[in-house]
Amino acid sequence: MQGCRTIESQSSGDWMTEIHVVQRDNRHLYETYFDPYFRLRHDIYVKQRKWMALDRPDGREIDQFDTEDAVYLFCLDRGQLIGAMRALPTVSPTLMSDIFPYLAVRGPIQRPDVYELSRVFVIPERRGEHAGPRIEMLLLTAIMEYGISIGLTVFSIVLESWWLPRFERCGWRAHPLGLPQMIDGMSVLAVLVDCDETTWRSLCSQTGRTSPTLTWHGLTDVNRQILPDISLLRSPTVQPTR
Repeated sequence: MQGCRTIESQSSGDWMTEIHVVQRDNRHLYETYFDPYFRLRHDIYVKQRKWMALDRPDGREIDQFDTEDAVYLFCLDRGQLIGAMRALPTVSPTLMSDIFPYLAVRGPIQRPDVYELSRVFVIPERRGEHAGPRIEMLLLTAIMEYGISIGLTVFSIVLESWWLPRFERCGWRAHPLGLPQMIDGMSVLAVLVDCDETTWRSLCSQTGRTSPTLTWHGLTDVNRQILPDISLLRSPTVQPTR
């Protein structure tokens, strides 16, 4: 794929699992990934999860929030897309503001220091410990790094209740914005998750990372904080709940 060659030419050393930040300014470098990405979303959310309201005849799951404001984390292994996550600035329309405002007792969060996370997935053959480092954990580490880098303080998420124990195990601190509601047979709630460097360092420790995770191809003009090498830091980290 032409897009893959563009990305490969900017990589050095042996191929490894990389998580790339993809947004408006560098989307042209990743255009060939977007059709497979939307088809994977359809396979996972429509075919596997049976979220039939998302079904489209073209076999791609695209919604009204896949706009120029959206930021995507693409997890690539030897050029193959194996996982992804979407982040939306809450000053723009989000799932919580436009579809699920009733999940937040005090109303949806709309602040420049808060992004909403959604469409988190890993392809079936790369789920679980048997596949090496958990791709899900790498994505959770990467989005925390992204948030710190651009000055976010929390993430908002509309999620199914079964995510909460996972967050607790990995050290994410989630704060419910209201009580769970049954939606299409699923227990769903809205939460805020703290975005801070202590949590990021703990996640890096759990995933065996000693340096920042993200790849920022074509984003040299983005105003962001450069995070340090983890091995140089001596301050304590949050321990995940066992």
